[in-house]
Amino acid sequence: MAIPPRTSRPGTYFITSATHNRRRLFQVDLHAKLFLETLQHYRSEGHYKLHAFVIMPDHIHLLLTPQAITLERAVSLIKGGFSHRLSSSQPVWQRGFTDHRIRDRTEFEVRRTYIHQNPVRANLVPTAEVYPWSSATSINLN
Repeated sequence: MAIPPRTSRPGTYFITSATHNRRRLFQVDLHAKLFLETLQHYRSEGHYKLHAFVIMPDHIHLLLTPQAITLERAVSLIKGGFSHRLSSSQPVWQRGFTDHRIRDRTEFEVRRTYIHQNPVRANLVPTAEVYPWSSATSINLN
C-alpha cells in the first residue's frame, strides 16, 4: 500500500517559504501589502482557512487549512499569485516550501504564537501587535 504524498493529507499546516536568495523583498511596504492582498484574495475565494500569518522581510510563515485543494496547490496559488502581481523580472521565491502538519490544539497555539512573535524575536518591533504585516494586528481572518 502506497503512502499518500504529504500534500494530499487534509489538515492544518504551518508553512514557511523564503524569498529567492533571502532577498529582503518585504521590507518594502508596497510589496508586503501586495502579498497580504494576494493572501486575502485566495482566502476569500475559499481555497483555504487562514489562521495566522506573518510577512517578514525575507520569508513568510502561514498557518492554514486547505479547503478542497491540496496543500501544494494552496501554496502555489499564494506564491504564484504574488509573483504574477509583482511582475518582477527576477525570481521571487526559493523553490518549494517547508510544512508541518498540526496534530492538536496545543501545537496549533504554539505555532500561532511563534508566527506572531517572529517580528519581536527579529527585533523589528517591541510587541507583536504593532507589526503591520501579521495577523497579530487584529486583522479578521475568518
